Amino acid sequence: WSMDLLEMGLTKPRNCCRLVVLGGPNVGKTNILHRFLDQEFEERYQPTSEDFYRKLFHIGGESYELDVLDASSERDFPAKRRLSILTGDLFLLVFSLDNSDSFSQICELLKEIKSAKTKLLKLKHPVRTPVVVCGNKSDLAAQRTVSRSTVIETLGDDVCFFETSAKDGSGLDGMFRALASLGELPDEASPNRHQIVSFLTYQSMCVGQRGRKGSRTRVTGVPCAAVDPTARRPSFTSDLRMVLGSTETPEGKEKRKNTQ
Repeated sequence: WSMDLLEMGLTKPRNCCRLVVLGGPNVGKTNILHRFLDQEFEERYQPTSEDFYRKLFHIGGESYELDVLDASSERDFPAKRRLSILTGDLFLLVFSLDNSDSFSQICELLKEIKSAKTKLLKLKHPVRTPVVVCGNKSDLAAQRTVSRSTVIETLGDDVCFFETSAKDGSGLDGMFRALASLGELPDEASPNRHQIVSFLTYQSMCVGQRGRKGSRTRVTGVPCAAVDPTARRPSFTSDLRMVLGSTETPEGKEKRKNTQ
């Protein structure tokens, strides 16, 4: 993780999580992310230009970091998509309830995620992966082509499924709370459970946690969050190192450390 606050010891590694978002084009991923980041809904469809966001939380005297990677643009680049999947701690798969093809796409993506994670961890059986599936555009009831029963029957009971509308906001709170729970973040990480502050204010709050001589002092107050405007997607080299590091045994890590 490249966040300065993490390097300064102001955010604990265990409080950091990467969410990878996948799905077909024009299913509403960007608007869902805008809702999560407390931004405006865009009525007019525009292809995703930004693919990486970082939201920082200050909850109960602790700081948290959630990196959000929209890897949808990598659908034509299997190697890049696989690397993005391998770096993910948590996944959000989005399809449109009025587009059965988009549902078929996320079914294939779910298989790809489970396969990649199983091979990474060198397991014999498919790993249980923290995934939330979102059927978006529930406000377009008349155009609906994918039923809830079809989704449950196809995906099974081990996947969290929510019907949402990024346009009117319905279903999003439950979905965001499920993501927070699966990502081991506090419930207050849901957008309607915290207030937004500036990035500079957030930094000041984190620094303010430290008293004299580096000791920590508890900071109380309402849960708040900020979007880091300086966040940039880590390089593929950094992501590859992260993946390779996660596959090393403790003995291998110690041996490599001693030879550096």
